[in-house]
Amino acid sequence: MYDVIIIGGGPGGVAAGVYAARKKMKTAIIADTVGGQSVISVDIQNWIGTPSISGFEFSQALERHLRAQKDDIDIVDGERAETIEKLSDGTFRVTTNSKKVFETKTILLTIGSRHRRLEIPGEKDFEGHGVVYCATCDAPLFKGKEVAVVGGGNSGLEAVVDLLPYATKIYLIHRGESLKGDKSTQDKIVQKPNVEIILNAAPREIHGEGKLVSELVYENIITGEKKILKVQGVFVETGVQPNSEIVKNLVKLSEWNSIIINPQTQETSCPGIWAAGDVTNALYRQNNISAGDAIKAILNIYDHLHIKGK
Repeated sequence: MYDVIIIGGGPGGVAAGVYAARKKMKTAIIADTVGGQSVISVDIQNWIGTPSISGFEFSQALERHLRAQKDDIDIVDGERAETIEKLSDGTFRVTTNSKKVFETKTILLTIGSRHRRLEIPGEKDFEGHGVVYCATCDAPLFKGKEVAVVGGGNSGLEAVVDLLPYATKIYLIHRGESLKGDKSTQDKIVQKPNVEIILNAAPREIHGEGKLVSELVYENIITGEKKILKVQGVFVETGVQPNSEIVKNLVKLSEWNSIIINPQTQETSCPGIWAAGDVTNALYRQNNISAGDAIKAILNIYDHLHIKGK
């Protein structure tokens, strides 16, 4: 019987694991991989304390830090939690894809979200080499370059705002007849001389030279005409899907399927389950925030188990 099982191996899960180990809580972390989605990033410049690090090096550093706690935490990697059951005594049973079973008093979910993808030729080939999914993270890498942003909702508009100080030209591509994002954000970008808005447009292909993006092919969905944009970056900002399916029958979800949490403690609506990071309805999605919120959750779980005598 574990004190806590952490599900997810990104920055949030690793941070939680380190803190749980330091608190001498009986802990297991279940993750198919350790390191998180940032492994595909060419250069991470906003991880506090590290001016620049590749996604691969970042994921390795996280894994080293976690494995340094080996005497105080069970690391179950290469496994994916498939079901969570709440038992009659208030504890939980977690079953993985290989049918391994674990029991625990509490659970912390740091299972993140997945980007909605374009699903077009070239997207996967150039992921991390010009195709990116986080303007807040990667906008500085495109200084002096021409880029395309795909998505006319708030995510797309905010990506354009993030790129304004860096990119020389920004094409905002949206398949609808008008932008969907907040009017106030639209007003910030429509008059900018380096922003061109292309409506009724659907991306069809991404081409590259060598390992880097060089072109985006889009189609006018009304006329069927295809055009090519010479760009060095494609920012896919069509939204995210929280990986909350595993607890959809246990906790309260938002209309976007994010896990609703108490922002002071990271507790969910189900006693005994906490959540942190991109799977929650937290306002911002950043590695630093995921790590901080996960630490907050572990400290609250410790209080719940040891100080409150539960």
